[in-house]
Formats: sequence, structure tokens, C-alpha cells
Amino acid sequence: MEPELTLDTLAPLERAEITRVDWAVLAPEEAKRLQALGIDKGARVAIAHRGIFIGKDPIALMVGRMQVAIRRVHAKAMTVKLV
Repeated sequence: MEPELTLDTLAPLERAEITRVDWAVLAPEEAKRLQALGIDKGARVAIAHRGIFIGKDPIALMVGRMQVAIRRVHAKAMTVKLV
């Protein structure tokens, strides 16, 4: 069995599909914002680039043709599979 990957561990431009989101670790308003942007189970995503400061925050996430900045803690709550 393959180990679970989280979105924060993807290499830049590596494509993946979100398989699970642990919404319980996110504040309700953060969860609503991410869902409104289409960042949920089944979404195909890739990391465009990461911040340059300590912690590598924020992460620029490509969702379709859109780029969204998310925090590393958000990405860590998302389990993905490579596509």
C-alpha cells in the first residue's frame, strides 16, 4: 500500500487529485472559502510555487486555470494522489 501524500509535500508542477480533506483542522470560515474556490475532494491541483520565507508560506496552488494562495497548514490537511 502506498503511503498517503499530502498536498504540502508535492513538488512544484506535480499534478494530483485531492482524495480527502480534513476539514476539522481548519477554521469554519477558512473551510468555506476553500470550498467556494473549488478546493475539495476530486479537484485536480498542482503547486505553482511556494513562498520564499521560513515555512514556505504561502503556497500558490493551481486549480484548473486559477491560481490560489493557501497556507501550508491548509495544504497539509489535504490528502492527494498523483495523476
